[in-house]
Amino acid sequence: MTVAIIEDESKARNLLRTILEEYCPQVTTIVEAPNLLLGVSLIKESKPDIVFLDIEMPDYLGTQIFDFLEEKEITFQLIFTTAYSHYAIKAFEMNAVDYLLKPIRPKQIKAAIAKSKKKIAQDSIYQQLAALKEDTPIQHYKKIGIAVNDGILFVKISDIICLEADGMYTKISLEGEGTQVASKPLKYFINLLQDFTFFYRPHRSFLINLHYVKQYTKRDGSFITLQNEQEVSLSRNKKEEFLELLHRNI
Repeated sequence: MTVAIIEDESKARNLLRTILEEYCPQVTTIVEAPNLLLGVSLIKESKPDIVFLDIEMPDYLGTQIFDFLEEKEITFQLIFTTAYSHYAIKAFEMNAVDYLLKPIRPKQIKAAIAKSKKKIAQDSIYQQLAALKEDTPIQHYKKIGIAVNDGILFVKISDIICLEADGMYTKISLEGEGTQVASKPLKYFINLLQDFTFFYRPHRSFLINLHYVKQYTKRDGSFITLQNEQEVSLSRNKKEEFLELLHRNI
C-alpha cells in the first residue's frame, strides 16, 4: 500500500511517517510533498492508495486539491490532517475517509488506515462490476450496484424513484427501501442510466423515474410530485419536454 503525505511542516511530516512505519505494516511505500502543487504532481506520479492531506498550507488550501486533478486521477482515499475543526463539514463534502485533528496519535492513524483499506476493497469490487458491465449493454441488467457506507447495495433499476445530488454523494429514493446515500456523484448515475428512456433530468440536481410521477403542479414555479410524495423542481425551459416525455412513458 502506497501512502502520500502532503504537509508543509517538516516535523508533522516526520511524525506521520514515523507512525506509519512503526504501527502500519500494510504501508509499504511512503512519499512526501511540502505543498499542494507538488503534492498533486506526486499523486500523478506515484498513484498512492491513500493521501494524508494537511488543510492549512501556503498558497493553496488542501481542500482545493480536486481543482488540480481530473476525475480519472482521483483513485486514492483521502484523509485530512489539520489543527482546525471547522473544516470537518468540507471534508465530509469531499468524501474524505477520515478527518484527523492535530496532534495526531498512533491510534488515530491505525483507525484511519483500517477505514481506508475497507473502502479500497469496496471500491475494487465496485470497479470490477463496472468493468463487467462495459462488455454488456446496460439495458440487459435488471439491477445495479450502489456503493454505500458499509458495502454495495444491489437494487432493481425499476425500483429507483429519484436520484438527488448531494455534493459528492447522491441520495437515491427506492420503492420499498426508503432513501439510500451513495458515495458517487449524480453525474455518475446520469451516465450509467442514460440508455433507460424512463429516466429524466427535470432539474440539474435531480434524475427521476417517469414511471413514478404522480402529479405535475404549477405553483410558484413548476413542480413534480412523485409516488413517494417527494417534490422535485422542474426547470422552466423543460416544461414542454417533460410533458411530452411523460405521455410517451405512461
